[in-house]
Amino acid sequence: MENDAGHEIAEALGVLLKRTTRARLYQGLTEGLGEGVDELTYPVLSGLARSGPSSAADLAPEVGLDRSGVTRRATRLEEAGLVRREPDPGDARASLLVLTPQGEEVVAVLRERLARHINAALSDWEPQDVAVFARQLREFVTRGPFRATDQDGGSR
Repeated sequence: MENDAGHEIAEALGVLLKRTTRARLYQGLTEGLGEGVDELTYPVLSGLARSGPSSAADLAPEVGLDRSGVTRRATRLEEAGLVRREPDPGDARASLLVLTPQGEEVVAVLRERLARHINAALSDWEPQDVAVFARQLREFVTRGPFRATDQDGGSR
């Protein structure tokens, strides 16, 4: 039974983690939010919201891109007024990417859209099942194979 559950969960995670699945979700979430906000720049906005001011090199592994990919997307977001670059106090040669107040507003809209999307997908579930799923998913993420490690900047 446990083995079957592991395979079933792995298969479901495979679908969730597919690039096409994420791109489709991000495209729907970013629709109509203006210039520079799309399925390509969404991970950078979201990553900055989670991690705070970061260099492109530090943000890259957080969002699954290389440094040059983060830089290109950050430039688009900067041109749209959603991100600004500030000197890195720890390295005079580097700069940090920082969400602007407008960028923070866009992130708040994106988070609200995502929550509504998830709630809609769960609307025909029993409320207690939704609560159990949310609690168990949080536990799986924090204690399971995807938990943050010291290397990620999280705890074990």
